[in-house]
Amino acid sequence: MVNITIDGKNVQAREGSNVLQEIRNLRIDMPTLCYHEELVPFGACRLCTVEVKANGKWKLATSCDLPVSKNLEVRTASEKAIEARKLAAQLLYYRYPNTVAVCEIAGKLGVKTKPITEEVHDCVLCGLCVRACRDVVGVRALSFRDPGLGREVEETKIEFSADKCIGCGSCAYLCPTGYVEMDDKDDKRVIWYKGFDMAVCDVCGRYFAPEDQLKFISKKTGVPLKELAICMNCR
Repeated sequence: MVNITIDGKNVQAREGSNVLQEIRNLRIDMPTLCYHEELVPFGACRLCTVEVKANGKWKLATSCDLPVSKNLEVRTASEKAIEARKLAAQLLYYRYPNTVAVCEIAGKLGVKTKPITEEVHDCVLCGLCVRACRDVVGVRALSFRDPGLGREVEETKIEFSADKCIGCGSCAYLCPTGYVEMDDKDDKRVIWYKGFDMAVCDVCGRYFAPEDQLKFISKKTGVPLKELAICMNCR
């Protein structure tokens, strides 16, 4: 544990954790769109910007990917930090004015918003789905595709590889805007416009997981497929 200062308060923080975690431990409201505690921080939305003192000077930094270090000084409520977060929200709102999650955060951060005329579910490139698929599931069915020479892409987007997807639904669960849709109906699951056959629990007979997901887990862990054919409620 090391000593850091947040808004003038001395805090005992775990070295190696990130500053955003410590800010939230103090019950300071710090909205984000791209952060999840189980994933490697990304710093994309910049909604968690704070001021930190480095080499005797104050500078702006995203708190989610800022590691805790001894004697670190942090300001969450300084004029510069507040304006930086508001600007990040304004830029998001300018691009996605009819996305509920964006509008709610923008309003909290002081951006004047208009009533949503038609609710949409835009991809805000938060990267949660990509990181979950890559770092937690270990499948890499999702990736960022950026514009570049010889690429028929005008702006960055999420690219889906249907042959790699196992239908686990992690991306849909984490998506903050509802852009990633998943539909379960009886023996089928559809996600990213790909259909998956659902496995039946050997005990209760309920459809509970995509067959491709169970096969992936069996191959990765060495657990026989038969032993995985029981839902969590029946284990």
